[in-house]
Amino acid sequence: MASTADGLTSPYVELTRDDWAALRNQHPMLLSQEDVVRLRGLGERLDIQEIEEVYLPLSRLLSFYEQETERLHQVTSDFLGERRARTPFVIGVAGSVAVGKSTTARILQALIERWESKPSVELITTDGFLLPNKVLTERNLMARKGYPESYDRRALLRFVMEVKSGKSEVVAPVYSHLTYDIVPTESIVVRRPDVLIVEGLNVLQAPRQHHDGRTGLSVSDFFDFSVYVDAKQELIKRWYVDRFQRLRSTAFNQPESFFRRYANLDDDAAVELAESIWDAINGPNLIQNILPTRGRATLVLNKGEDHAVKRVRLRRL
Repeated sequence: MASTADGLTSPYVELTRDDWAALRNQHPMLLSQEDVVRLRGLGERLDIQEIEEVYLPLSRLLSFYEQETERLHQVTSDFLGERRARTPFVIGVAGSVAVGKSTTARILQALIERWESKPSVELITTDGFLLPNKVLTERNLMARKGYPESYDRRALLRFVMEVKSGKSEVVAPVYSHLTYDIVPTESIVVRRPDVLIVEGLNVLQAPRQHHDGRTGLSVSDFFDFSVYVDAKQELIKRWYVDRFQRLRSTAFNQPESFFRRYANLDDDAAVELAESIWDAINGPNLIQNILPTRGRATLVLNKGEDHAVKRVRLRRL
């Protein structure tokens, strides 16, 4: 068992990629090459080997957690003398902008849907719970989009609680990365999934403390398992700049794009702008709000320069 910088025993066991890959233990590979291409994020490295060595062991571990969590819920219901419906298994996926957490969430959804039990799996991103741009502008928060205060945290918490409690239908808002705003005419309806994956920057935030000293609830209180996708800050910044460059020739060129004004920048100007956005907004948000939640995760996937996972930390205490 490792020790932390202050001499305390770490709650995590750290595994090399090879050690982690060995824990797959014949867990079946049911994704095709076409699936892998579909799941790959913009500018990310993802291949069959990455699925086999990183995500299949994780899928196997999650299947164990899901089975045991369901048994625990049944024990509680038996103790109370209640008849109960199945309680959704909730997974949180956190990490910085551009680190690849959305890809991780999509891979997990695809693998879990292919378990032998064929569970229904819903994937929700917390982007849909960002406050509309009009509200952010009124509150002078547009420059802090993605920070905890830019979300409707109460609505997000209510959503996860209602899904976890087994409500027949729960509605989530939709966010457009093209228009960079909430889509008021669209919504996602979640109907009693077996598994819910919640992906977002701040999903592992600790509960807020009220002025009277009481501690509230947090979204992560309802997670049965959580994953933090990690990398060195200088790598994440580089990936963000690279992604910004690719978007200039794709999404930014679309007429309705919020960022269309950046499509015609030359390479040097685009790099300078992307770095300034990172340094002013995304970097500070990572340091102040996202990175401090890493220690709350059940599992940490640490990526190297090529976007491949190099080490895995699994909480066992």
